[in-house]
Amino acid sequence: MTQSGKEKLIVFDTTLRDGEQSPGVTLTASEKVEIAKQLSRLGVDVCEAGFPIASEGDFDAVERIAKEVGHLTVGRGTAGPMVICGLARAVPADIQRAYDAIKHAPLHRVHTFLATSDIHLQYKLKINREECVARAVAAVTFASSIGCKDIEFSPEDAGRSDREFLCQVLGAVIKAGATTVNIPDTVGYNTPEEYGAMIKYLTEHVEGAKGVTWSTHCHNDLGLATANTLAGVANGARQVEVTINGIGERAGNTSLEELVMAIYTHPTAYPVYHTIDTVQIYQTSQLVTKKTGMVIQANKAIVGANAFAHESGIHQDGVLKNKSTYEIIEPSVVGIPSNSLVLGKHSGRNAFRTRLEEITKDSVYEDVVKQKATGDDAGKQHAQAFEKLFAAFKKLADTKKRGVTDQDLFALLDDQLNVNDSGQATYLFRSCQVVSGSGVLSTATVTIVDTSMTKVTSVTSLDGEEPSSPTKNGDVQEGVERCDAAIGHGPVHAIFSAINRLIGFTNVLAAYEVRAVTEGSDSLGRVVVRIHEEDEEDDADQRPSKAPRLENEDTASGPWGDRKITYQGQGTDEDILVASAKAYINAVNRMVEAKRRVTARKVPGKQEGHVPVVGGTVEAVPRSRKVDV
Repeated sequence: MTQSGKEKLIVFDTTLRDGEQSPGVTLTASEKVEIAKQLSRLGVDVCEAGFPIASEGDFDAVERIAKEVGHLTVGRGTAGPMVICGLARAVPADIQRAYDAIKHAPLHRVHTFLATSDIHLQYKLKINREECVARAVAAVTFASSIGCKDIEFSPEDAGRSDREFLCQVLGAVIKAGATTVNIPDTVGYNTPEEYGAMIKYLTEHVEGAKGVTWSTHCHNDLGLATANTLAGVANGARQVEVTINGIGERAGNTSLEELVMAIYTHPTAYPVYHTIDTVQIYQTSQLVTKKTGMVIQANKAIVGANAFAHESGIHQDGVLKNKSTYEIIEPSVVGIPSNSLVLGKHSGRNAFRTRLEEITKDSVYEDVVKQKATGDDAGKQHAQAFEKLFAAFKKLADTKKRGVTDQDLFALLDDQLNVNDSGQATYLFRSCQVVSGSGVLSTATVTIVDTSMTKVTSVTSLDGEEPSSPTKNGDVQEGVERCDAAIGHGPVHAIFSAINRLIGFTNVLAAYEVRAVTEGSDSLGRVVVRIHEEDEEDDADQRPSKAPRLENEDTASGPWGDRKITYQGQGTDEDILVASAKAYINAVNRMVEAKRRVTARKVPGKQEGHVPVVGGTVEAVPRSRKVDV
């Protein structure tokens, strides 16, 4: 207990587990590692990295985070490394799988859960209360027996569970070895008064309550997640389970930035303190937005585009005279970058590098900027990456009459990082030409570099000549250039159809978004696309030019109601048609890389059958990776 007698509030982030359950969100292992690194810099105490039993991909991502992020202390002051947590059902095989993934981190935790409400026991689990207690105790006991010393237990749907029964279950798991007890309002049903009262009741009546950490996990179905979490903190909870931007199942989870800044702006209202670096909030929010593709609503508290905007003349006048008249938080406190013009077309490499180092200090972008050529392959790659960034900057500076802002620089960095995150880039964008008009079909000619091919096996260009591999700036790319053309109902449709012809795929376009990076007609445009593969039984052969089909309700869902695996791509350019082509190719590269990794791992088919547990059996591997905890 420090900071004037206040207790430390443990910030448990579940963006990579519960947050990824948002519809349409699919993150690669590399993206999860990148987000986890930024969460570490942010000062998050516990990172729930995933649900390892759900799939090989989930296991690999959690294991990579444990190995690559678990030991990091950069930007964390004296807090020590972040705890890496894995979720598991109250099933021994799940718990073992989770422990195998997280054990590589210096600090690790197994988080196991079991429903306790009567409606779940009767209709979902089909067990009685006695069997529920026995199964929960068996799960915690097993986790302890394999060497895990940090064990969290969650009674799913606690908000609708009988309180006396909750006391019985929680007292039993504490006695069995649970060190953290989490109280989920799984369906977002409770009000702040109800939830706060429940936390207070449990901390006062559960046997052994004073020897464990009490945690909150609230969903936002009624828009009360942050309020409920704060009520829980006020009544004895010392851990909060949150997500960046409040993303998550259905209406989402408690928003980390809202919770943290509520305590920041009311330092005397709550008996706790946190060690979150608030300056990292905006960058973390933007990173999660870009990787998940989930756009933040403009009026979102703390990180929305309008959070610090003032339209009213009275408000503007007051802010100009004294910002505190209408602003309770300085934008710089949460790390919102300046829109001041700092670079132009006459800026050189040193000025460009210096400004990048200033705005990327203590962020995930820092490694891209600070690495310099050292003579080895890694150094050369970083030097080449910087030269590509500088070339993109000079191109942008020539087109923007009003200069290049910090937001533009971040967009260029994102574009570079996004290409790297797609893994081994099978296809590289070279150029595109589009002819379009009102009332006529559009025609697109697209040139890409296929790095999986050599000149011996290459496909010749349209004029029948052997394609060349050097780029216009003199860099030599592996693979060969391929060129094709297609028509479409609009320029973007034509571009995507041409790309599909080149790569031999027929994909379904699940989402397409375009937005400006900054204000002005000369702004960079950022395009986000999501695609998934066409089913064999679909009518792909009946559509000309392998044109991508727009997803509808019939094609959006797979078995058990889960959405099909989607692959997201992003592209940034002054020309939104070029950005669209980049984004589509980026999504295709992610799809190809995912297939390559599955083939390389030789992953067996999903395990069939059931495994025994107290009171019956459960599926050996859950049908869905989505968990309502």
